[in-house]
Amino acid sequence: MATESPIQKKSFRVALVGNPNSGKTTLFNALTGLRQKVANYPGVTVEKKTGLWETGSSIFEVIDLPGSYSLISRSPDEALVRDLLSGNGENPPDAALCVVDVTNLSRHLYLVGQIIELGRPVVVALTMTDEAERLGLSINIQKLSAHLGASVVEVVAAKGIGLRKLGEAMERSLLQNWTIPSRKYQLPPALENRLKQYSPQTDATELQTLLCVAGQHTPLCTEKLEKVAAAVRGELGVSEETIRRFIAEARFKWQQEISREVVEKNPNSKTAWTSKIDKFLLHPALGPLILLAALTLVFQSVFKWAEPAMGAIESITSGLLPSLTNKLLTPGPLQSLINDGIFAGVGAVITFLPQILLLFFFLTLLEDSGYMARAAFLLDRLMSKVGLSGRSFIPLLSSFACAIPGIMATRTIPHRRDRLATIMVAPLMTCSARLVVYTLLIAAFVPNVKLWGLFGLQGISLLGLYLLGIFAAAGVAFLFRKTILRGPTPPLLLELPPYRLPRLKNLALTLLERVKLFLVSAGTIIFAVSILLWGLSSYPRWSKIENQFSAERTALLSQPESPEWTVALEGLDQKLSAERLRHSFAGMLGRAFEPVLEPLGFDWKIGVGILGSFAAREVFVSTMGVVYGVGSSADDRSLTEELKADLNPQTGTPVWTPLVALTLLVFYAFALQCISTIAVMKRETNGWRWPAFAFAYMTVLAYGGALLTRWLGQTFF
Repeated sequence: MATESPIQKKSFRVALVGNPNSGKTTLFNALTGLRQKVANYPGVTVEKKTGLWETGSSIFEVIDLPGSYSLISRSPDEALVRDLLSGNGENPPDAALCVVDVTNLSRHLYLVGQIIELGRPVVVALTMTDEAERLGLSINIQKLSAHLGASVVEVVAAKGIGLRKLGEAMERSLLQNWTIPSRKYQLPPALENRLKQYSPQTDATELQTLLCVAGQHTPLCTEKLEKVAAAVRGELGVSEETIRRFIAEARFKWQQEISREVVEKNPNSKTAWTSKIDKFLLHPALGPLILLAALTLVFQSVFKWAEPAMGAIESITSGLLPSLTNKLLTPGPLQSLINDGIFAGVGAVITFLPQILLLFFFLTLLEDSGYMARAAFLLDRLMSKVGLSGRSFIPLLSSFACAIPGIMATRTIPHRRDRLATIMVAPLMTCSARLVVYTLLIAAFVPNVKLWGLFGLQGISLLGLYLLGIFAAAGVAFLFRKTILRGPTPPLLLELPPYRLPRLKNLALTLLERVKLFLVSAGTIIFAVSILLWGLSSYPRWSKIENQFSAERTALLSQPESPEWTVALEGLDQKLSAERLRHSFAGMLGRAFEPVLEPLGFDWKIGVGILGSFAAREVFVSTMGVVYGVGSSADDRSLTEELKADLNPQTGTPVWTPLVALTLLVFYAFALQCISTIAVMKRETNGWRWPAFAFAYMTVLAYGGALLTRWLGQTFF
């Protein structure tokens, strides 16, 4: 009996486009679920996120493009959207899925109109329809579709409403013959006449011709098209900026006319509760206090709530796993590599995963609720005083997760000097890699007590380090904008999204992505560095030292067992480990570096950690885990306990003190210890000049700040 072959689904590429805060990311997650991958666009470092969306008879590769207001680009991000949709640099998508916030329909139609004129199938997804209903707004879908000449579908992406209809509309648009709708708006008569006169001389679409006439000099503007554009401007006697203004005014008039026809507002609808809340959250005096209180609560929770999960992970990496290794393997290099290298190094970093997840949980809640945009508004006055553009807020906010996406996000900043200033200070924001170092040292040396019976001192300390990075970035930006990057500060134009309840699915996907990135880092860079450091700290083995301790051990073993005998044997083993480490390659490297760090109160072990962490900041924790042998046996002390117990062999005083920890925290707050960040800076600035300058000034700032901290601590405390 013959079996029917499965129906072969057709494959298409669809570009997902829309204004910032239009609900594009939520729709992308709803369509693709976990079937996503992240890369970079060829030649640029803007993140390229793609995913698969399956319908009844088609498979769509959805390309999530950066949020853009217009194809007449004022920033690298908008230029990327324009070029990809036009097919410049790679094959153009088969269709465009335009995401439109129905509560701001008029403004969002500007981009939709431009994309339709490109000549490819377009489907419009109306988002925020539930929000519009609460505001008393209703949309005539048939009229809107007729005006645009494209299918329009209402969706509530977070609830999955309208997604099936959206897929059907996309299939119809692609499988039927698509005709380019005629342009509905009228340009000034003189410009209209010139375009009609010269259009037959080009093979370009009408939008491509308009872009070239408006001065968008892209590879799409062929030599013939450039001549036509120059002729049009010359005959009219106007500049490129004037042409852009003519086009914008005509488009705005057209989109406002459509909005008036298709949007109906219930006259009895209540005032949006968003504006009522904003009276408090955006108040000049109350607003900053509420923001500070929210951040304080976040950092208090990061320490308090993560403790049980951290303890559970630590018991596995420092107890259960080494115990199993000891049972399965005989003592030797392999057992030492697994326990002292891998478990001690990687395990020490993975222990802090709960704190990182909690931090991103709260940041995602604040962002999805709409509060982060208000935080940008509150901080704009401070940012403008130090010379930073309001557009710098989102890149700097992204840098709290990692400086790499933060630096990449500066492509939304149109002015080069503003962009460079933001890139130069983005690494000063406290990233998740710094958080690993901060939490280790704070947990070890800051007492777990409450101030005024309310705020934990550990949480306050963590908040203080975040604020230190922010104020340092503000000071450096002010200095740069007054000297090497002098220029006017553009005003902030910011869209405040409505308040929304965060969606559980979006929150889960964000946290899952952070776990994935963190574990990939732990499984690659930290894993490799931990093995390398184990080798450097374990070899060479000096026969003189081995023979000396072997003789002492033999003499001790010949004595009868007693409590004192056990203590003496453990002490002898600890001395042997210390001598092996001191005379290892890592010990030699640390002692060579020690004179540079001695003014800061750091010994050679801390020097090894600092040197290792230039690959990535969190490697400091894994390095300390290897250096102190955390995880070599099931009953080992935790890393924090090892740090507190370490004594100087010459003086017998503690190596680690609260002042040493504070000095090291200040050093890490300022130092640029991330090879990946430096590489991205090189790509974004097209050379090594600015990355080298950033590394130099941040290293000087870190050393100077640490030196000042130690001097103040010794002088006044």
